Amino acid sequence: MVGLHHSLRNAGASPLWQDRLPIRSESFGIERLEEHARSLAAAQPIAAKRARGRGLSDRLAANAAFLLAASRALAPESDGPRELTPAGEWLIDNYHLVEMQIHEIGIDLPPSYYAQLPKLADGPLIGLPRVFGAMWSLVAHTDSHIEPSTLRRYLLAYQDVETLTIGELWAVPITLRIVLIENLRRVAAVIVDNSAAREIADGLADRLLGHNSQVATAWSTVSASFRPTPSPGAFAAQLAHRLRGRDSGAEPALAWLNAHLAERGARIEGVVGDELQQQGTFNATIRNIITSLRMAAALDWNDVFETVCPVDRVLEQTGRFREMDFTTRNLYRTAIEQLARYSPLGEIEVARRAVAAATDAAITRSATDRHCDPGYYLLAGGRRSFEVAIGFRPPLRARVARVGRALGLTGYAAGVVTVSALFLAGPLGLLAAMSVGGWWLLLLGCAGFVPASDAAVACINRFSMWAFGATPLPALELPAGIAAPLRTMVAVPILLTSLRAVDELVARLEIHHLASPDGELQFALLSDWTDSPTEHADDDEALLEAARRGIEQLNQRHGASPAGDRFFVLHRRRVWNAG
Repeated sequence: MVGLHHSLRNAGASPLWQDRLPIRSESFGIERLEEHARSLAAAQPIAAKRARGRGLSDRLAANAAFLLAASRALAPESDGPRELTPAGEWLIDNYHLVEMQIHEIGIDLPPSYYAQLPKLADGPLIGLPRVFGAMWSLVAHTDSHIEPSTLRRYLLAYQDVETLTIGELWAVPITLRIVLIENLRRVAAVIVDNSAAREIADGLADRLLGHNSQVATAWSTVSASFRPTPSPGAFAAQLAHRLRGRDSGAEPALAWLNAHLAERGARIEGVVGDELQQQGTFNATIRNIITSLRMAAALDWNDVFETVCPVDRVLEQTGRFREMDFTTRNLYRTAIEQLARYSPLGEIEVARRAVAAATDAAITRSATDRHCDPGYYLLAGGRRSFEVAIGFRPPLRARVARVGRALGLTGYAAGVVTVSALFLAGPLGLLAAMSVGGWWLLLLGCAGFVPASDAAVACINRFSMWAFGATPLPALELPAGIAAPLRTMVAVPILLTSLRAVDELVARLEIHHLASPDGELQFALLSDWTDSPTEHADDDEALLEAARRGIEQLNQRHGASPAGDRFFVLHRRRVWNAG
């Protein structure tokens, strides 16, 4: 380890990252921290919209390599135990957690998402995301000890002055973990240096005292080959610890150590006290970092996000936004993000305009009309007129998707034919250049159209997924089940073909109920007999009676719903159809 810490120290060097001091400043209480968040928000100017800024991926990769090398360097050696400080033990014992967090950050922060985050225009973190700067300051003034309640109050106080975008709020737990890992790397660098310095001191003491298979050597001989250490405090404290109270052979080394420290205006007692204090501080910092990383990994950010997102406060003013499930609420937020990104308005103003449109509609329409919900203007039929009203200019991908929707199946078929023709054009053109006759070209073209069309369908399908994607349908959350005004019946259409099939269908209907057992939800078999030349067949009544009996058993087994029977069989009689 003696030579390892030098290479570790230089990993990922850059003007910002060359600073090796831990991310630590004056510790604030929660009220002072909220005041600091407000002042920080006012002092963080934002660069031009969509500025790419400086990337964090290279630094994160450098930190991952550094911490892996540091954990290996500090790990006990196979030939004997290595004396570690508590901070070093924390790092080694929890490295697996750090490794997992680094891997998750790489997944959660793709380049396209990172590029959309607003970047700082000046200061030491210039070019980095604004939310990264906010998390850096939070870590510095809490000594890396982050509680969910502290994080929430800090973000709310920050947004008293400057509103964070939806994308920035989603990036909070990601950037917080990046800052914590950066701080861990800085503390680990000092731990590695100090550990190397203590190794040098132990080796020197072993030579002077003749320990660990060493031959006792006079200080005059040892000092001739001695080289300075990058961590004189740790070296001095360890050497003094090993030599004090020993035989007289150690006195020249202690005298040299006293003189060496005196040149720097220090004494052994002070250096030892400072070293012990530093060890205690680093132990607390690493413990806080690991605890905060565990908190960030276990935190359900979806819940916290909705308590700090100002767009949610606006959307709750009308409609049934809070009653919707999380996926639907996120559809609203995503729509607002896109509208704000390609229009001159901010996210808050877009949300206010949608709420205002819904409020205006409520004056002239029924309260249950879909025009009275902001989602009509964000996601549904009112989207186009709302885009015009806010000056929205759709990006290329959205324009392609709209053209595709307008063309429908005709456009899909035309795309398949066009791409198939392009696939065939190359080989047929090459054959034509080789003077292959026209009939042969026609025959080869017909033979190649089938594989070319298969490839074209695959390409068009992939393009369609890129252009359109999948959008979930809006839904209500209904945590207490379906209420009476929303009473719903699940009807399963079936054919009564055999007694065994009827039993299987009744059992399947019970499974549907067990999946959603609460509220005003009823289930029905919507049954038909099979086709027949006559209105009645011999086994009709037996099959219908089996279905009725199965439904009665379900009602007895599971009880009634608030509106009456929960299970029904709705049977349609056989009617002659000349077709």
